[in-house]
Amino acid sequence: GMVPWHVVSGMNGAIMVLPREGLHDGKGKALTYDKIYYVGEQDFYVPRDENGKYKKYEAPGDAYEDTVKVMRTLTPTHVVFNGAVGALTGDKAMTAAVGEKVLIVHSQANRDTRPHLIGGHGDYVWATGKFHTPPDVDQDTWFIPGGAAGAAFYTFQQPG
Repeated sequence: GMVPWHVVSGMNGAIMVLPREGLHDGKGKALTYDKIYYVGEQDFYVPRDENGKYKKYEAPGDAYEDTVKVMRTLTPTHVVFNGAVGALTGDKAMTAAVGEKVLIVHSQANRDTRPHLIGGHGDYVWATGKFHTPPDVDQDTWFIPGGAAGAAFYTFQQPG
C-alpha cells in the first residue's frame, strides 16, 4: 500500500516528547544531559534494471510499482542514518568530551533495530521512548521496534 511506500521512500520522521519534569534514573534521581543527538535510521528499497543498475524515474510516483516489488523482498538496498551516506561521519560526527552526558535519540520507521555504543554502553536506556517507566541500565545493545524511537543516556568515559 501507499503508507509502506511512503515510509521506505523516506517520507517519515519521529517526534520524541521528553518529560516536562525531566529524566529520572528510575529511583527518583534526576538525570541531566549536556547535549542531545538524533539518529534517524532509514532503509530504502531501490529498484534495479536487468543489468543490476539502479533505475531512475521521471517522478517519484513512477517508481511505485517497482519499489513495491523490492519492498516485498524485505531486503533493503540501502540503510542510511540521518538521510544520507556519511551524514554522521567526518566533520558531521556526533562528538563528546570525557565526562559529557549525552542523550541519544534513535528512530527507525520501518524495521527493528539494535543500536550499540562502540566502546561504551547506555547508562540508562528507554528503548521504546516510554519515560514514565524505569529505564534499563548498563545496556551495550538495545532493541528498538520498527516504527518506534528510543533514547539512551551515556556519560562518556573516553573522547568520542
